[in-house]
Amino acid sequence: MHTRPLIEAEALAERLGDPALAIIDCRFDLARPDCGRERYDDEHLPGAVYADLNRDLSAPVTSVSGRHPLPEPGDFAARLRAWGVNRGSTVVAYDDGNAMYASRLWWMMRWVGHERVAVLDGGLRRWMQLGLPLDEAIPARPHGDFLAHARPELAVDLAQVAAASADGSLRILDARAPERYRGEVEPIDAVAGHVPGAVNHPFTLSLGADGRFLPATELRAALGGALGGRGAPDTVAMCGSGVTACHLLLAMEVAGLRGGRLYPGSWSEWSRDAARPVARGAEP
Repeated sequence: MHTRPLIEAEALAERLGDPALAIIDCRFDLARPDCGRERYDDEHLPGAVYADLNRDLSAPVTSVSGRHPLPEPGDFAARLRAWGVNRGSTVVAYDDGNAMYASRLWWMMRWVGHERVAVLDGGLRRWMQLGLPLDEAIPARPHGDFLAHARPELAVDLAQVAAASADGSLRILDARAPERYRGEVEPIDAVAGHVPGAVNHPFTLSLGADGRFLPATELRAALGGALGGRGAPDTVAMCGSGVTACHLLLAMEVAGLRGGRLYPGSWSEWSRDAARPVARGAEP
């Protein structure tokens, strides 16, 4: 089964019913947290199970965490087993927007040591444009045997980001919209601005007008400029709460720029402490 980071709708449609395939619906709406589940209940890809960003792809928020802290790898592995994911499964994630939530699951699968995972390019929108089948049935998948093999090196913590902000040892890419990065607006978090030294590269730059990822050559050219001469292993992706940053890391993977790391807490964690420095305005 296809194990590149993206899979085309046509290729996935040919594999529907394959017992080695696990399709996970990641639809979500930050403003309406129950909306994704409601849409899933109405219709979804045949055989798909539902992953809720808040309940399944995040741990409970604490007084010092970001808005979507990572769960413990063992807890996430247990959730995957409940969804019927096996050690040999190929996992395909999708959503109905621009792949930002599907990308979170893609990154988390790799974080717990499962490389056979892809995001549906163009998501549900393209699937429906092609007239491919949808289903209302909630699948009853056998319990899986997946075991986590955690890869903590794929993430960095607040202390590492603070050090990189001060000494420039890592390239920090902020995937939020430019106006949020510049601190002109902040619709979600209490403080507006960005981590000093971070460079803005909105995740939406990786997508074409049709909602699909740009070709690898175009991604490499755009991302190469954002990296500023640094290699991917010396790059950290962040955003508001560690979700759209995964989209940026997926785009880097598609471009062949492998090894970038995630700051899971992102701006929502950094900005919780008023003592941490805040930058506003254009990039450094």
